[in-house]
Amino acid sequence: MQIKVAASLLAVAAFAGSALAESHTVTFNNRCGHGTPTLVQNGRILSTGANYVSNGPLVAAIAYLQTGSCGLNGEGCTLIETTLQNPTTPGSGSSSDISLIPPHTFSVTSGFGYFGGCDGAGADCTSADCSTAFHNPDDTWVQVACQTNNVNLAITFCD
Repeated sequence: MQIKVAASLLAVAAFAGSALAESHTVTFNNRCGHGTPTLVQNGRILSTGANYVSNGPLVAAIAYLQTGSCGLNGEGCTLIETTLQNPTTPGSGSSSDISLIPPHTFSVTSGFGYFGGCDGAGADCTSADCSTAFHNPDDTWVQVACQTNNVNLAITFCD
């Protein structure tokens, strides 16, 4: 009996340890020669160009290149939206997209790609009419999902 209890406790501890170890990194590559990459979550600036490491899920974050004309929530600029989280059920992992839904508008070429899992999955938007961005809320096919634990996101401007 003690062996079963000990084994159960070990399994719970291992699961808890793996849940606590969730981590995601957002990196920026600004090739524009101007502007400041900005990462925001719930109205709080998390990064102005430096790598950002989330110890746990990063839910409902936005990124854009602050050129002086963007609002705090990316108004007036091309917006990258992301949720980076380890999947707990099928389809519940990470999702990222580009948004040009007003008040967001095309400002600079912007793109993203996952790394450390789902490598090669991502999107780029090079013009105001790009087909890879949300233009209205029903454009859900532009979302790029990743169902890998601890996946990271690279965001590039002017590539």
